[in-house]
Amino acid sequence: MSHPHPELGSPPKLAAGGLRVTPLGGLGEIGRNMTVIEYGGRLLIIDCGVLFPEEEQPGIDLILPDFTSLRDRLDDIDGIVLTHGHEDHIGAVPFLLREKADIPLIGSKLTLALIEAKLQEHRIRPYTLEVEEGHRERIGPFDCEFVAVNHSIPDALAVALRTPAGMVVHTGDFKMDQLPLDGRLTDLRAFARLGEEGIDLLLSDSTNAEVPGFVPPEREISDVLRQVFGSAQKRIIVASFASHVHRIQQILDAAHEFGRRVAFVGRSMVRNMGIARDLGYLSVPAGLVVDVKALDDLPDEEVVLVCTGSQGEPMAALSRMANRDHQIRIVQGDTVILASSLIPGNENAVYRVINGLTRWGANVVHKGNARVHVSGHASAGELLYFYNICRPKNLMPVHGEWRHLRANAELGAQTGIPRERVVIAEDGVAVDLIDGKATIAGKVHAGYVYVDGLSVGDVTESSLKDRRILGDEGIISVFVVVDSSTGKIVGGPHVQSRGSGIDEADFEQVVPKIDEALGKAAQDGVAEPHQLQQLVRRTVGKWVSDTYRRRPMILPVVVEV
Repeated sequence: MSHPHPELGSPPKLAAGGLRVTPLGGLGEIGRNMTVIEYGGRLLIIDCGVLFPEEEQPGIDLILPDFTSLRDRLDDIDGIVLTHGHEDHIGAVPFLLREKADIPLIGSKLTLALIEAKLQEHRIRPYTLEVEEGHRERIGPFDCEFVAVNHSIPDALAVALRTPAGMVVHTGDFKMDQLPLDGRLTDLRAFARLGEEGIDLLLSDSTNAEVPGFVPPEREISDVLRQVFGSAQKRIIVASFASHVHRIQQILDAAHEFGRRVAFVGRSMVRNMGIARDLGYLSVPAGLVVDVKALDDLPDEEVVLVCTGSQGEPMAALSRMANRDHQIRIVQGDTVILASSLIPGNENAVYRVINGLTRWGANVVHKGNARVHVSGHASAGELLYFYNICRPKNLMPVHGEWRHLRANAELGAQTGIPRERVVIAEDGVAVDLIDGKATIAGKVHAGYVYVDGLSVGDVTESSLKDRRILGDEGIISVFVVVDSSTGKIVGGPHVQSRGSGIDEADFEQVVPKIDEALGKAAQDGVAEPHQLQQLVRRTVGKWVSDTYRRRPMILPVVVEV
């Protein structure tokens, strides 16, 4: 198995007749999925998603792929193929279309409807091409065939790209549920046919590669939901992804069976379920769904609320309910269902929400104590089965953290794919398919791009480090006025603190140290304000570290008069 090295340089110009695959996100992480395929000087992008921030990224709203390597080649992009409508696959599309608004979007009916609604908020009217399973479309030099795959959202597609360099198949996110709610199976016959034709490079979903066996059928959740609904005494509040149409359908079915009314809470939930209903992907009995304001007139035992916040997002409806910061107040006897998985990195935030809800008397039902969620990603047994059907000549695991990628690579090797033909890459690593063999060619920059409010890319790792220090250790500011000619102190030092945990009176101990350090600097002829600021920072920092074993942010201000 080949794998990237830190010393990789920029990839050379792609050899004539070769094909290059460059993931810009989704490898080594869960989210931010984006892959660039190059052939004959033209580019095709598969997915363009976002990653959601973790606790050590305070203030960040979203994390985007880095488009730097594409900025000089925007005119070479023939289209963006969207495999399905989850945020980690479509969420960054508006930001890429800001760079060039007329890049065509190719996807299924539901996927395009979801991205068009999102783009409308950004005031972008995209060029779109609707496709469905079985369709073949020529997009630049790429002959694209679309294949049905089963996932936790309707209308998901894999894509097979035929080029003179060989056939590349990208699975997108998929599983092999044999009893899907919508009857739409992963098309194993089509994958077998592609395998017979010859798949030169397979890019395969790795998210559940560590999980043995097969994913349970989605419909098994229905019986558990009926039990929960049957025993609930008051309101039922369900938290789910705003795009999980199958799960919401099961909630609607259970509510209808038990004589409850349903209200959607949260802008994205209302928008997405409206789209799914209008397109026929969500079956809603007449009178079942009501406006949230109408719930005040209903008894608690007839109410179901469906909201976002299953990942503990601080501004989502469920987190605000747990914090008593929402119009809907949790009361003793309410039932809360977290109908989703835990995305790695979100565990602490989710358990904090569960504890908050439980504190107010809610009965919280989640994956840890009931089967209210099954994964949308193929487990190890399914992947083995899939590789034996496809028989790819080269395998490149995608969509997962390092442990998932390596587990997926091992599964491929077990089915007979030569280990030297299994490529474990990471974001930015270019993989070339030349003469039927996939090899690593180099690496382009593929760092995190942070969205903070209206700011895109302005927040750096250094900024986040400052935020973490401020959040963990607080800030100490020191104000000093010095004579511009002699460098001697003529005012201050004045020391103030916020969040450092140090008593203001204690700073009297460090003032003489600052006086002494600046006095010595004046004797040595050091009078430049920047140098004096650094001296103050070092002096105060050493005192805080020696005395309190803390490292707050120190902000010295030296003014010349």
